[in-house]
Amino acid sequence: MSSLTIDSIKAQEDACVLPAFDSDVAFTLGTIIRAQCQRNHTRPAVVYIAHANSSQLLFFAASRPGTLPDNMHWVKRKEEVVLRWGTSTIRMRMQLEQTLPGTTTQQALKDKFEVTDPSVYACHGGGFPVRVKNVEGVAGVIVVSGLKQEDDHGVIVDGIQEYLKSLNN
Repeated sequence: MSSLTIDSIKAQEDACVLPAFDSDVAFTLGTIIRAQCQRNHTRPAVVYIAHANSSQLLFFAASRPGTLPDNMHWVKRKEEVVLRWGTSTIRMRMQLEQTLPGTTTQQALKDKFEVTDPSVYACHGGGFPVRVKNVEGVAGVIVVSGLKQEDDHGVIVDGIQEYLKSLNN
């Protein structure tokens, strides 16, 4: 995570805005992210994409055998962070660490946001907001769970960038 900063992650979020978002886009993004997980990582991970307004599942796949039910627990907790605060989970973690240094992210959620049950949220890399050009707010959520948190985040950003590049070809 040393190369990532709050500003660089914000720049990634700002650059990863889609022209549209529907089930076809989610499927294409999901397959790109899954393929990147397979190509670049030996650990199994799950890729999850859902609508923000309804949590309607649009894409779900494991990158390889070996994922566990616990991966879905992490997915839902990362999704909750993105939906509540509209930011990537890794940026939220870094912001909490900066605002309340020396506390755990769970304690920081309690102290800063008066969250009564911080176990609902996971401020670990791998949750990312889907934004659409000229649409206010978050349209969807992409979550990867199973890799190191920097890698969970990285495959999402790389996947969105690859998708956007394919639209320009």
